[in-house]
Amino acid sequence: MSIDNKNYPIETLTLDTEAPAASRGHAERLAEEWQLAEDTFNGESVKHTISIFGSARIPDPETNNGNDCGHMASFYAEARELAFQLGRYIEESNLCDTRLITGGGPGIMEAASRGAFDAGHASIGLNIVIPREQKLNPFIAAKHSIEFQYFALRKMHFLKRARALIVFPGGFGTLDELFETLTLIQTKKMPRIPIILYGADFWNRLLDLEILLECGLIDKDNLELYHVVSTVEEAFNALQPVLQELD
Repeated sequence: MSIDNKNYPIETLTLDTEAPAASRGHAERLAEEWQLAEDTFNGESVKHTISIFGSARIPDPETNNGNDCGHMASFYAEARELAFQLGRYIEESNLCDTRLITGGGPGIMEAASRGAFDAGHASIGLNIVIPREQKLNPFIAAKHSIEFQYFALRKMHFLKRARALIVFPGGFGTLDELFETLTLIQTKKMPRIPIILYGADFWNRLLDLEILLECGLIDKDNLELYHVVSTVEEAFNALQPVLQELD
């Protein structure tokens, strides 16, 4: 890997030949996984993405069979509809360098991939190998699916080209991705992008970040880094400025 900085000479980073074989193998796998994703995005000429997160457990309301999250199935339908509208806008506006991306798995990820598929938009899936729930959904072409072993690299690619983030209800993984994004924006490690939290009842019950402000742990303007919506129309309208910039 090369580093090019105006304050430093170009140099090449190499692995210590005396490093343990396991450490070298680990570093090589990290590099290969990063490059695989880069090759996929660059091969499709993707410059901008809109990332959609959410639980793998939320079922399709049409096929819900006693799922523990069955009462949340409406979010599947709404994620599908929102992705359809976004995908249709991207295609009709001929935004060839813009793609919707999801986690590639079931639940909300499948809903978003499916909505994009319905609109004739080829979304990209960043799949992850984990013991439970995750499996590639059928609405992403094989060439548009990237399988990760490492959460860190997956999250980096979710955000590297992101122009907006849409977060549906989810568990620890969804919250991890949300709070990492908020942290990166707060600390100015990445540009500010719209963060849309879908489902006011869910998010208002889960997040009471005012307590962080009361304790002096965040600044007041940090509470403006995300926007809570309750309908597909609200979400789409909130993303209009981003979509218009991409036109």
